[in-house]
Amino acid sequence: MGQWWITRYHFDVALKKKITRWRCDGKFFRELDQPVTLRGITYGPFPGGWPERFSNDFSLMTEVGINAIRLYEMPTQEMLDEAHNFGLRIFGGLNWQQNTDFLTEPKHLSAAVIQLTTSLREIADHPALAGIFIGNEIASDLVRWMGPYRVRLALEQLIAAGRACAPDLLFAYANYPSTEYLEPENADFTALNLYLENEDALRRYLPRIHHLAGDRPVVISEFGLDSRRNGLQAQAETLRWAAQAIIDHQHVGMFAYAWSDRWWNRSEAVLDWDFGLLDRSGNPKPALSFYQKITPKQFSSQEKISLIICSRNGRLRLPACLDAVKMLDDGNYEVIVVDDGSSDGTADWLRQHATFAKIIELPASGLSAARNAGALAASGEILAFTDDDCRPDRLWLHGLREKFSQGGWHAIGGPNLPPDPESWSQAIVTAAPGAPSHVMLDDVEAEHLPGCNLAVLKSAFLSIGGFDSAFETAGDDVDFCWRLSNAGFRMGFSPAAFVWHDRRPTLIGYLRQQLGYGRAERLLIAKHPQQFSNKGTTLWRGTIYHGDPTRAFADSIIYYGEMGTAGYQSITDRMQPTRSLHANFTNDFSAMVLGLIRWLQPRLRSWARVRRFSWQSSLSKNKRGKNGSIEEMSRPFVNELARLDVLDSLLLRGWRSLGPHDPWDLEKQNTRFLCAIIPGSRAGEGRLLIRMQHANPSMRDEVSGLIDDLTSPPNRG
Repeated sequence: MGQWWITRYHFDVALKKKITRWRCDGKFFRELDQPVTLRGITYGPFPGGWPERFSNDFSLMTEVGINAIRLYEMPTQEMLDEAHNFGLRIFGGLNWQQNTDFLTEPKHLSAAVIQLTTSLREIADHPALAGIFIGNEIASDLVRWMGPYRVRLALEQLIAAGRACAPDLLFAYANYPSTEYLEPENADFTALNLYLENEDALRRYLPRIHHLAGDRPVVISEFGLDSRRNGLQAQAETLRWAAQAIIDHQHVGMFAYAWSDRWWNRSEAVLDWDFGLLDRSGNPKPALSFYQKITPKQFSSQEKISLIICSRNGRLRLPACLDAVKMLDDGNYEVIVVDDGSSDGTADWLRQHATFAKIIELPASGLSAARNAGALAASGEILAFTDDDCRPDRLWLHGLREKFSQGGWHAIGGPNLPPDPESWSQAIVTAAPGAPSHVMLDDVEAEHLPGCNLAVLKSAFLSIGGFDSAFETAGDDVDFCWRLSNAGFRMGFSPAAFVWHDRRPTLIGYLRQQLGYGRAERLLIAKHPQQFSNKGTTLWRGTIYHGDPTRAFADSIIYYGEMGTAGYQSITDRMQPTRSLHANFTNDFSAMVLGLIRWLQPRLRSWARVRRFSWQSSLSKNKRGKNGSIEEMSRPFVNELARLDVLDSLLLRGWRSLGPHDPWDLEKQNTRFLCAIIPGSRAGEGRLLIRMQHANPSMRDEVSGLIDDLTSPPNRG
């Protein structure tokens, strides 16, 4: 009777609750204007299929604080209706033949597109459906076999097909560390399945995922612990600290793996692990209520923040900026607006409409002088700078405080994200190179933070004498950060402390900006010659990060590990790609103009910097020789053959492993070897794929004979 009452109560309350769509907004999910903390669980597949009634499970989920469910197949209408009754969001999963060579056999990819679009026509409008995972952990050896760039394009094809049917849903691919480089360009958020059972190791890795994601939110799409091998209490405690760490590092949240120990995989019930929050009889484990034990981040101090905005002729830009500032979710800050000699009525407008701010009026003095004047008038212990063409997110100051509270940081910055463009020219400028970018020494410490999103302890600011007034329009933040670093101060990065930063609205305005940046670099060369090469190129120690996710291109250099066995595989290019064209403005004309702009931009800056054009390409390509003759073969097996069994057998025959960046596994007598495994429909079965380059008859015979032996049934001979 008690259980029935709880279920009925939750059902009645949830019926009155209207579910609104979650959306991506910068680094967050939001419902209406409120940020969402995702507290998810993976659900199914179960032996025997879905339960007869979902209400018992869904009632218990809401009782323990779960608000989202991740499936590995598409949901039924009945499931969505019941989830809606309980206020739960469903993320469906596209279940297709992803762990096969779907590029050689494109029928599998075509079938996936048909399955996705057919399903979405029936359920896309359901309010409980939040998003779709179009794939899950394509095996790294198969990705390497098919080619990372081609696999990424296939995933993007699936997302594009799904979005055409359901533009309001959130789409992602559930990646994992062995294919870090496989982020689809057009996904709405970055999702990573992650199993790190050590809290320190997890906390070290979580900041990296923000840089893999670029501008978009991050979700840990799987995290769990096997209670059979580790114990019930260890499972509960591990899930608690993992969920806490994920929230502390400004990710959207996670999907705990899994709801139940009952699991179905490859036509069999899985009986040798217990990752569930419920046991196989449906009894709760201690881990069931771990989400309820997550506590809000506590700050050790609440120093006053002085928010300083400098403007020259920003009459049309300031209203949006100050409207956003008034919405900041922080109770201890002041606003200082410095009018740097405007001639468009900015000062008059500020006096009438910005009564909540301190207003400083200067003759035209330059950006650095204006920022120094704002700092001089500030009463806060922290100085936070942004520009009049920026709109801080409402949690901006919260993100800055959170990073400062960790201790050891003297300056903090975050991303500056471009809003969606409204015209083709804005789309090209948004995707063009040369936008303000942070430069990272590692995943947490910065070498440079752009002035449009820069907070610094006032004591450190005064210690180095503030900004150099010689920099009137640009370059001031670069000089400031270098001097901070040289003085022994450390700069940190807070991924959730972002501002929306409008780019130049026209191509002419953008090109003028790049010329201004080049002139500022000329001043920087004179002041910091050690930071530049003989050709005037900035010698950053760190990596310049841009907005797009880390992803493989045709010529990317990828760290695979020896024979492709590294658990964490990533792109090792020093420069990450720039932002791509917005989907609404992707066409041949825009692509042609963007290509011209990308060619012209470094040359304009070079001319403004050193008064000569640099005709050398700004991009270095990974040159590879032409492939020789390539032969392929495949063999079925039913004897639980593992990929490493094949590689170890060839190593014993004198083959040698190649370098960690090589797309091939082994080499012998100028013959290269690569293998991958396609799992079968039942455990222990599958198909072995073999590829050889420059194969000579003796090597071909050696490999063929070995493969015949390894793939023979266990009872043969």
